[in-house]
Amino acid sequence: MPRTASDVVFVDGVRTPFGRAGEKGMYAQTRADDLVIKCITELLRRNPQLPKDKVEEVAIAATTQIGDQGLTLGRTAALLSGLPNTVPGYSVDRMCAGAMTAVTNVASAIGFGAYDIAIAAGVEHMGRHPMGEGVDPNPRIIAEKIVDPEALSMGNTAENLHDRFPQLTKERSDAYAVGSQDKLQSAYAEGRIQPDLVPVATRHADKGYGLATVDEPPRPGTTVADLAALKTPFRAHGRVTAGNSAGLNDGATACIIASEEAARELGLPVKMRLVTFAFVGVEPEVMGIGPVPAAEKALAKAGLSIEDIGLFELNEAFAVQVLAFLDHFGIADDDPRVNRYGGAIATGHPLASSGIRLMTQLARQFEEDPSVQYGMTAMCIGIGMGGAVIWENPHFSGDNNEKDA
Repeated sequence: MPRTASDVVFVDGVRTPFGRAGEKGMYAQTRADDLVIKCITELLRRNPQLPKDKVEEVAIAATTQIGDQGLTLGRTAALLSGLPNTVPGYSVDRMCAGAMTAVTNVASAIGFGAYDIAIAAGVEHMGRHPMGEGVDPNPRIIAEKIVDPEALSMGNTAENLHDRFPQLTKERSDAYAVGSQDKLQSAYAEGRIQPDLVPVATRHADKGYGLATVDEPPRPGTTVADLAALKTPFRAHGRVTAGNSAGLNDGATACIIASEEAARELGLPVKMRLVTFAFVGVEPEVMGIGPVPAAEKALAKAGLSIEDIGLFELNEAFAVQVLAFLDHFGIADDDPRVNRYGGAIATGHPLASSGIRLMTQLARQFEEDPSVQYGMTAMCIGIGMGGAVIWENPHFSGDNNEKDA
């Protein structure tokens, strides 16, 4: 039988406030699955026109799939979120790009016509489950020189990027990091972050009950001088510090992905339209360069150029990794199209959850700026990969002079 591809849209997205990992963090004694369940239930609450039995799949990403992030989380979280037991679910692992992959997986199935509406999500509780917990890398990875041992340490791969591109200095990385903190502070002051946050009730044996309503990692008021004084833990006299990198964080995200036809029929919002996406592999030793070939591949598939992209949401695993992307495409470090609300250096990066944060923020910026037709979400991925997704703004006015006015 002939099949017709469906247009795929981003309906809505939410996230928890991101916390600092560790016993002092606000989610220290909160379960990981409860974080993502909170996001799913909030999506359903905000979109009452979506009958629960119309959700046909739940894909949830986690990098460390163990304990309260394991047991086929997509299925168990679906049940605990109040979805009917007829709704299936599964788990995804592509390290930092887990949530991004959950989105592209369900989007592909929707585009193919296998189903019409799905929920994609991501969670990482790095306090309860540190990156690499319980893993056993095959000794051949190192013994057969498939990768350099440094490839298994993301911080070392960032130092390698500094080596490969000497123009990407520590001073540039620190300045970029300060800019990320400043932009997030401004976005909070203007009320641009809060609408997408889901308040989370917390409980701690010693601290008692609490309510998480804002991100915990940001350090407003940070200066370049502050960052210059930080230690370089991955290399003596190195360039990568805690200040120009994303921290260790806890948090969850979720979104509704649908065929445009189904969204329109149910009266669901259409916040973005999927154009195309690409995932690529790169040398694991310079993992951070991954978004460059991923973006090039996605642009080629879409028949677009980098100049057609009016907004970028780039995950800031490390400042140097974002700078490598910007330099490659001839984009200034402080280009206003890039991470308007700040990025992971300020907000935090709970690994597998971050891809949907990028998408949710891009969707809001699309609504704010109808002069932009296309946007991109992109990120580097551990063990040498990159991912990029291109989106179209359904609010596009066709007037590219509107922004200047």
